[in-house]
Amino acid sequence: MIDATHDPALRSWVDVPAGHDFPVQNLPLGIFSAAASAPRAGMAIGERIVDLAALAAAGLLKLDAALVAGPTLNALLADAAARQTVRRQVSALLTDESHRAAVEPHLVQVREASLHLPCRVGDYTDFYVGIHHATNIGRLFRPDAPLLPNYKYVPIGYHGRASTVRVSGAPVVRPHGQRKGPSEDAPTFGPCRRLDYELEMGVWIGRGNDLGQPIPIAEAGTHVAGLCLLNDWSARDLQAWEYVPLGPFLAKNFLTSVSPWVVTAEALAPFRIAQALRPEGDPAPLPYLSDLGDQARGAFAIDLFVHLSTAATRAAGSAPVRLAASAARHMYWTVAQMITHHSSNGCALQPGDLLGTGTISGPDDASLGSLIEMSRGGAQPVALPGGETRTFLEDGDEVTLTARAVAEGFVPIGFGACVGRIAG
Repeated sequence: MIDATHDPALRSWVDVPAGHDFPVQNLPLGIFSAAASAPRAGMAIGERIVDLAALAAAGLLKLDAALVAGPTLNALLADAAARQTVRRQVSALLTDESHRAAVEPHLVQVREASLHLPCRVGDYTDFYVGIHHATNIGRLFRPDAPLLPNYKYVPIGYHGRASTVRVSGAPVVRPHGQRKGPSEDAPTFGPCRRLDYELEMGVWIGRGNDLGQPIPIAEAGTHVAGLCLLNDWSARDLQAWEYVPLGPFLAKNFLTSVSPWVVTAEALAPFRIAQALRPEGDPAPLPYLSDLGDQARGAFAIDLFVHLSTAATRAAGSAPVRLAASAARHMYWTVAQMITHHSSNGCALQPGDLLGTGTISGPDDASLGSLIEMSRGGAQPVALPGGETRTFLEDGDEVTLTARAVAEGFVPIGFGACVGRIAG
């Protein structure tokens, strides 16, 4: 729903730098703490956080105060009507100068706050809907038939480990596991030698479904509370050895990083676009995954970026180098199709569940969302400024994911950053 909160003419009395990720048209949700306060719900605007719990306690928000009291957003994300009410009320408070005196005491500087995981993650599922990534990875192992026969029929996914989902900034501890190189006779146990990142988006589930009650494709969008950035760190050497026959295990479950702010479904309404037409000859989605409305507005106009800094570049004072620029439109399956397929066997989704899209690469070398693609499986080192090269991540490397939603006639909005540094 596009409403007054999306008006490009809206201006806040809070100072928001030009081009900032969080203009008043965005108002993403998160969990923060500051000074002696316990974690509670907030909304970001520029470099400030609106303390929603404090606004509710002061009577400036008309809603059930328990929904924003923290320490998680699960209950608020599950209640779409409450989520929309908070957005409209806060937008009005921040754009009407007459409310400034009452609201300003409840603003917190981002630099003075700690940001926390926004939800209690009951379950985490990672999909594989970036077709360019799937093709590139498949080509490394199956040059003549990179995509398996089921890919264009089934939104492929696997169940990850919810207990190791962490907010941006958590250190990336290099995992240990069994690895066996092509020239080695037997596996050895030790630290990962081929550590990689994955450029993904995360989907936060709002309203859930009852066990045994699939979510119809036409209703799946109403179960989305919002999106974030997601980096599903990957130990490629562990993965190559262990993934047959059951798929990802230790190579994936050691850490998944997410950006701290939930860019809500409401904020993203102006940035919905048509799903890309399938190439001629591709099968149409099966009827349970097919909906005209989803095909017309089920994709997102979101640009995605990966930047890398190394210990050497930081010591030299150099800026991070951009490794990739991709876009959410390269997803072969929509978010709604992911949700519908996930629940099609009766699986119960719950508020605060997290879905990953899988790596979203584009069609050319400048848009590859992982190092395994950029280095052609480690065969072609990637040149960095200053003479360094990378095939995979080294200790001290820091990866930053960012994103920007852009549509003609609307103010662009961003997602903040999803950052992780390899600690060894």
